[in-house]
Amino acid sequence: MPETPTFGRYAEIPYDEMTPEQQEGYRFLVETRGAAGGPSKIWLHNPKLVKASAPVGGHFHPGHYSLSEREREIAVIIINSKWHSAYPTGAHERRGKEVGLPADKVEAMLAGLPTSFSDEREQIVYEIAICLSNSRWVSKGLYDRAVKALGHVGITDAITLMGYYTSVSMTLAFYDVPDGAPGLAR
Repeated sequence: MPETPTFGRYAEIPYDEMTPEQQEGYRFLVETRGAAGGPSKIWLHNPKLVKASAPVGGHFHPGHYSLSEREREIAVIIINSKWHSAYPTGAHERRGKEVGLPADKVEAMLAGLPTSFSDEREQIVYEIAICLSNSRWVSKGLYDRAVKALGHVGITDAITLMGYYTSVSMTLAFYDVPDGAPGLAR
């Protein structure tokens, strides 16, 4: 394993230096999710974790879950910015704007400032993300509006997406991965 960090503070393992289990985890990741990017570059060190996390991450690829791309980015931007993790926050700031979220709303969410959305579903995802990321009680009114707007599938997708991105953000924050860090080419 290289001694010099290649991805923030983390020294990635070149494929030919991985253990057979890590190589198997890498192949599984690529088959399940595509390229090994973001925290997967680090999680590859733990092949059992990769086999558990890759399908969850794969669930949140477009077309596999119940949220729109804008709704997804609202939840992801809020949770990433909460954990002050440069790599995923920068990536999802760009992605949020790419999927059509207004720049002023993206910037407000990143700064922890209040904003609102005219689309009911987007507003509900925003309120759920703000409420849960701030460890607040979900009021009966928010619960009822969320069930009506998103249904239980949408609610559980939003909550699990936030949980997944909490682990993404914490991993990348711990290893101090800067925004846009390329790491080893694979």
